[in-house]
Amino acid sequence: MRVYTVHAPLANGLRARIPSDGFVLVRDGFHFWALIGGVFWLLYHRLWLAALGYMVLVVGISIGLALLHVDSEATFWVFLLIALLMGFEASSLRRWTLSRRKWRQHDVIVADDEQAAERRFFDRWTDKQRENNDEQMPVDRGSPPPTREMAGQSFSRPPPLPGIVGLFPQPGAST
Repeated sequence: MRVYTVHAPLANGLRARIPSDGFVLVRDGFHFWALIGGVFWLLYHRLWLAALGYMVLVVGISIGLALLHVDSEATFWVFLLIALLMGFEASSLRRWTLSRRKWRQHDVIVADDEQAAERRFFDRWTDKQRENNDEQMPVDRGSPPPTREMAGQSFSRPPPLPGIVGLFPQPGAST
């Protein structure tokens, strides 16, 4: 089972009505393509500031290792550790970027895949929307409106029910 966090934009500092395509699911855990691609994964997900920071970090470390005359094997292990760190922290960088863009986390979902997580989230979300909705409960429109009896005041009485019209006879009547 995978863990997903659900994020949506914050409108004017208030939680407004969000269209259903306005949510982003971020999978928590290790990202293989972030390990392999690093900066390309960051650019693909439009994490510009994180990509810039990653490039500055890699260039700074490579210059530092060159100035310290570290051999190539140790340099390889250092950059492998940086790539592993990138793979493990890719989802955290994505959540950090969303929070900088004024997006807020709405929910945490545990599901087998992204489609199941979306389905589970929207089931919960629609239930919350129904609870928070100010609309009246549905009314049975098949019966006459309710009336009340008060002493000294006459309220309208429901109209008498007409006889059955059509192919259906009245109960107890001869056919």
